[in-house]
Amino acid sequence: MTHKKKIINDPIHGFIDIPGGLIFELLEHPFLQRLRSIKQMGLSYLVYPGACHSRFTHALGAMHLMHQALLSLLSKGHAITPEEMEAAECAILLHDVGHGPFSHTLENTIVENIRHEELSLLFMKRLDAQYGGRLKTAIAIFDGSYPKKFLHQLVSSQLDVDRLDYLRRDSFFSGVVEGMIGLERILKMLDVVDNELVIEAKGIYSVEKFLISRRLMYWQVYLHKTVIAADQVLLNILRRAKLLIAGGVHLTAPPALQLFLSNRFVLADFNRQEILDTFALLDDSDIDCAIKGWCNASDEILSELCRMMVARRLFKIEVSAQPFGEAYIEKIKTQVKQHFSYTSEALPYFVVNDTIINKGYDDRTGKIQIRFGKSELRDIYDVSDMLSAQAFSGVTKKYFLCYPKEIVFSRKS
Repeated sequence: MTHKKKIINDPIHGFIDIPGGLIFELLEHPFLQRLRSIKQMGLSYLVYPGACHSRFTHALGAMHLMHQALLSLLSKGHAITPEEMEAAECAILLHDVGHGPFSHTLENTIVENIRHEELSLLFMKRLDAQYGGRLKTAIAIFDGSYPKKFLHQLVSSQLDVDRLDYLRRDSFFSGVVEGMIGLERILKMLDVVDNELVIEAKGIYSVEKFLISRRLMYWQVYLHKTVIAADQVLLNILRRAKLLIAGGVHLTAPPALQLFLSNRFVLADFNRQEILDTFALLDDSDIDCAIKGWCNASDEILSELCRMMVARRLFKIEVSAQPFGEAYIEKIKTQVKQHFSYTSEALPYFVVNDTIINKGYDDRTGKIQIRFGKSELRDIYDVSDMLSAQAFSGVTKKYFLCYPKEIVFSRKS
């Protein structure tokens, strides 16, 4: 096979150069091609119709930004070999390869208690074996064991190229302008001090905008209340299907999906080649196909949930800064049970009380360091007046309650 240099026209970054060699081979691999059929933003398209872009385009964009970031660091005299550049680009290209259908929505449903990063690492090790050990440096950068720590920070940190791409990309496709960050300036302001990724002081305002934009995008897009309501319908469909199958009920589903609905795999199971290969066949179309078929299932709970999803007849949702009182929840359950003649078994699928969490800048999980002069480093919160408010740090928790729209009820009732 001859490997020519390819150029991809990306609506976010313009022309993206795809070099020959290992990166080109990875892009052609079925593991990467599968990401074309997985929506980057899960069910957000039910609120923002343009948000149908894929994990594949995000991976390409993140790889492009990695290349730009490395060129910026090279221009400042930092030692990065061509082999390290290729490895870092491979690491970010593969960082989301472990995602299942609808991205984060079903991360702990199809397979339980397994993070997509853990599966991405297994996929990378599998590819490393296929390509004769050519991904070892990429794997070390991905898992943080490579000596040059700043390369891992470009893949995963409070200010990595993954976040830079998805904020700009998701903002563009959703039409929500709050995510339009100045990523070009951030990339130009990158530097390295004592093996740590830092930002020059001239870039502080761009970093402030980045942190504010990320928080706003979570509340306005990723955690939009209608997206949360849609997530709950889909999650309950899969939960019900798994329960029925475990009880001996036959449900028709695509073979790859059938395997994961019928079994509870732990992370160690994915070391078996056939399990990882089957997971690599899963994408959004498997879920869509199953849901359409289950609209006519004999189980009334499953069929009703599926009809709700297909018709976009989603739950009504209430969001509160305080927990919902038990008395109020019981009133909702009583009305739902009476209106639909639901059994007690059905109620948990149609009345859902849970929490949503928005993680802002949390210096306990890593810091964004601002460089003053040649080597003075200060945390972004120590030098930013705009970001000193509690609302932009730590974790914000809100509470939500979902129930069918047919129930006209309010907390004032």
